Amino acid sequence: MTDPHAIQPSALDQLPDRDPEETAEWQASLDAVAREAGPHRAAYLMRRTLERAEAGGIALPKLLETDYVNTIPTSAEPGLPGDPEMEARITAWNRWNAAAMVTRGAKHGVGGHIATFASAAWLYETGFNHFFKGKEGDGSGDQLYIQGHASPGIYA
Repeated sequence: MTDPHAIQPSALDQLPDRDPEETAEWQASLDAVAREAGPHRAAYLMRRTLERAEAGGIALPKLLETDYVNTIPTSAEPGLPGDPEMEARITAWNRWNAAAMVTRGAKHGVGGHIATFASAAWLYETGFNHFFKGKEGDGSGDQLYIQGHASPGIYA
């Protein structure tokens, strides 16, 4: 698993170190500060050094931009709650109904865009089936704002 706090290698790391002695001196200095003044002081000095490098126009790879790494192996992913077969049937009916509503509405000049709903249908349906809450108990329920062109699919 990739440590999200670790500095990710860059293409420059593939080049041989032209001055390993200087590199070792810098590393020894950092180790000494961490040992004598603590890790917070060492981190502070590193941040100030990076700021100085950027101010001086020295390009460095961004430390917090990492490639996406799925941290949960597929074998450890939990199953979806609910009844996937029933949800698939409801999804099919909703999409068919949405297509019929848009087609019928377009005959009189008022209708939606089926592509708008279709492009986000799985997102909406996952939300409706597993996340969005209605007004029940002492809560006010979730408020959803749906893009107007997608509303025929939602109302279906």
